Amino acid sequence: MVLIFAGCKEDDIVPGEEKSDPDPEWSIPTYADDYSSISGWSMRNLWNLANVHDPSVAYFNGNYYMYGTDASYGNEHEGHGRFQGKRSKDLVNWQWMPGPFYDAPSWVADSLNAIRGRMGLEAIPEQEINYGYWAPVVRKVNVGGQDKLRMYYSVIIDNYIKTGKANTAANFDGSWVERAFIGMCESTDPAGGVWEDKGFVTTSSSDRGLDYSRSSTNDWSGYFYYNAIDPSYIVTPENKHFLIHGSWHSGFALLELNANTGKPLNTLGEPYANSSGELEERYGLRIGTRSLSSRWQASEAPEVVYKDGYYYLFLAYDGLDVPYNTRVVRSENIEGPYLDIRGRSFTDGQGESYPIVTHPYKFNLHHGWVGISHCAVFKKEDADEWFYMSQGRLPANVNGNAYSNALMMGHVRRIVWTPASVDEPDNLWPIALPQRYAAVPDYGTITRDSLVGTWEHIKLEYAKGKQNTATALSLKNDGTMSGALTGSWTYDEAKKQLKLGNVIVCVEREVDWEASPRRVTFVYAGTEKNLNATYWGKMTK
Repeated sequence: MVLIFAGCKEDDIVPGEEKSDPDPEWSIPTYADDYSSISGWSMRNLWNLANVHDPSVAYFNGNYYMYGTDASYGNEHEGHGRFQGKRSKDLVNWQWMPGPFYDAPSWVADSLNAIRGRMGLEAIPEQEINYGYWAPVVRKVNVGGQDKLRMYYSVIIDNYIKTGKANTAANFDGSWVERAFIGMCESTDPAGGVWEDKGFVTTSSSDRGLDYSRSSTNDWSGYFYYNAIDPSYIVTPENKHFLIHGSWHSGFALLELNANTGKPLNTLGEPYANSSGELEERYGLRIGTRSLSSRWQASEAPEVVYKDGYYYLFLAYDGLDVPYNTRVVRSENIEGPYLDIRGRSFTDGQGESYPIVTHPYKFNLHHGWVGISHCAVFKKEDADEWFYMSQGRLPANVNGNAYSNALMMGHVRRIVWTPASVDEPDNLWPIALPQRYAAVPDYGTITRDSLVGTWEHIKLEYAKGKQNTATALSLKNDGTMSGALTGSWTYDEAKKQLKLGNVIVCVEREVDWEASPRRVTFVYAGTEKNLNATYWGKMTK
């Protein structure tokens, strides 16, 4: 197989040419990162990217549509529908959109209690079922010649298995908490909030038969093998449709779907079995796990995209409040094995996966961001530009607000495809840029001389629960550098690749969101396969 890769995007201009005022209508976004003053439901038309959690993005009829987990600062979303969304024409300015339904679809309670009946358990009265609504994925599909949006969504049940009582410490009954479900709905009119629910797709499944006992609330051995949340959906070049899902339990499941119906291609059968092998035959092949030895591992939110012969699997690590960070692995086959940048197998749970795509960070003059993961990855319509979108949380106690960590701002970032090492210039890996996307116009070639000056450099490396912070870096005209890095630097103007020592980073223009006022600057992102880290930087002088 011959693989052709595209390097860092090249400006379509004559080298050395400068452009002035390429878009006089463009302006830098001015909305505040702390949106607590406009968080009320009545002000939702001012939210823009405020109140975004676990987003998924698809292009349809001239707009990008985004839907995410039911969450908002102050729970302002409650009582106003499920999986509310936003839409945008430019990925910068977003307006609120209604979601597909208000209450849990009736099939959820019916499916839950049908399974409980077959397990010899009493039904839970529908009014006593505690629902949660999490992590939809949305894609444009063509069915019978008609384009539509297809959404897979998660509904979790927060009741104990044994007695059906609500999940509280007082009600603990020696069992695990009930299962989650993934359902599907479709729309040809998302702007009007018109969706047709298609019902059950899959549910949480166990390789431990009917042994759902739990020794204590501190027991994390896990009853379920697959947790039916966090779906990602992909159509392969061969037009095969797959759902990839799972979190925190034993890993990620790959489930083949019927292209027309969007439902499982094969019969699932009962959501329990006496071995993992038997379960995988029906509920999906396990394509990845952070640890073979743990049934309660801190990885979730798979997102799979296809580019240049590879399936790239993005995944979230750790808890969502602060430490949330994103990694990526890849495979030439949708079924795996998925390998990281050094060849370690995520499919076989061979240790931490790199590179780091995002991580909690802090540039100077700002509180920085934490909880940056559970991403959508998508390509710009009619362009070979890739984007990463997730929520970013402010740390606690920002502006004197003890609950500021519950503020979730949507972050859209461009992805750059960076070489794995100096010796592998065509072995490209996706890294998100350190600054959010603002549709900065093309001001011309980024020249070597324009990079000389002072930068803020961040070494993004795994530091669970901590922000990586910036250090000053000086790129000198004589090709040396001082501060955060020492040694020499060079720049390939045609490829927009800056070599910092033995690490190649891609350079782009973006807005400096931490500056006051915000302004256009240069940024970089890149990695090296033995670094186990990522370089982020922005120019300050």
